[in-house]
Amino acid sequence: MPEFRPEIHTARTPEAPAAPAVRDGVGASHVRLPEGRWETVFAFLCERFPAVGPGVWHRRMTRGLVCDDDGVPIGPGTPYRRGLRLRYYRELAQETPVPFDARVVHRDAHLLVVDKPHFLPVVPAGRFVQQSLLVRLKRELGIDDLVPLHRIDRDTAGLVLFSLQPSTRAAYQQLFPRRAVLKTYEAIAPALPELSAPLVRRSRIGRGEPFFRMRETQGEPNSETRIERLETRGGRARYRLTPVTGRKHQLRVHMAALGAPIVNDPIYPELRVVAEDDFSQPLQLLAKSLAFDDPLSGEPRVFESRLRLAEPL
Repeated sequence: MPEFRPEIHTARTPEAPAAPAVRDGVGASHVRLPEGRWETVFAFLCERFPAVGPGVWHRRMTRGLVCDDDGVPIGPGTPYRRGLRLRYYRELAQETPVPFDARVVHRDAHLLVVDKPHFLPVVPAGRFVQQSLLVRLKRELGIDDLVPLHRIDRDTAGLVLFSLQPSTRAAYQQLFPRRAVLKTYEAIAPALPELSAPLVRRSRIGRGEPFFRMRETQGEPNSETRIERLETRGGRARYRLTPVTGRKHQLRVHMAALGAPIVNDPIYPELRVVAEDDFSQPLQLLAKSLAFDDPLSGEPRVFESRLRLAEPL
C-alpha cells in the first residue's frame, strides 16, 4: 500500500472549491472508510458499491461530487486512509419526470405543509432522486435544511409535514411516535354493502412476498384502522380511513383484506408487474387531513388537503 500523504487529501485549491452540503436539492450520502488494503478511495468505492460502476464513480470524483467532511473534493487518485469520512452525491443518468406539481398548503416559521402528488416519493430512493418531493422542494424553495416529519407512500397523494427549524424539529417529530397526530385519508374502492356503520379493522401485519409487500398474519394485532363509508354510487364507494397505527401499507392491506381493494392499487390484493408508471391510473388514496396540538403554543392545528381523488364515483 502506498504511503499516505495528507497534502493530497486536504489541499484546497481555487480549481477544487469545497463541495456544498446540498447540491441541486440533493443532500450528501456518507460512508466512513473501514480497515482495508485498498490503494485508493476510488478502488474502495468501486468494490463497496459495484452497482454504481467504476465509470460513474470516476465521473463523480472528477466533477467534485465525492469529498471529505470539510467539503474538500477527493479525486480518483487519492490514497486510501482508514477512518476517513466521505460524502458523495447521488445522481441518476435519467429519471422519468413525474408530471404533477406539489402545492404548498401552509408555511410558517417552523412548519411547511405540502400536498404531494401521486407517483412522487417523499425522499430520494431507488430510481428516484430529483423526482422526489424533498429534492424538488429544496430546489424550488431554496431551503437546504428542510426535513420531512413523516412519510406517505409514493403511490399516495396528499399532505406531508416538513420541519423548517432545527431548533424546534424534535418537538414536532415526537408527535408521530406518540400518536398525537390525527391523520385521515380518503379512498375510492368497491362498495361494501354490509358496511352501514364505522368499522374498525384490527390485525397483525407483517412482511410478505416479495419483500416490499405486506400481509395480514396470525398473532396479536399490531395495526388498527377505522373505516367509514362517505358515499356510494354504483358499485364503488368513497371511504374515510383513520389509521390508529402506522404500519407500512396498512390502509391498502386492510381494504384489500375486506374485499374492497383501493382502485388502481398495483400491489394489493395481487401484484401487477408494470414496466413503468401509468400516470393516468393513480392509486385512489389521499392523505386528507392532519390535526394535532402544537407542541410550542399548545394551540390546535388542522390542515386539509386541497387535492381531490380523480376517479369519479
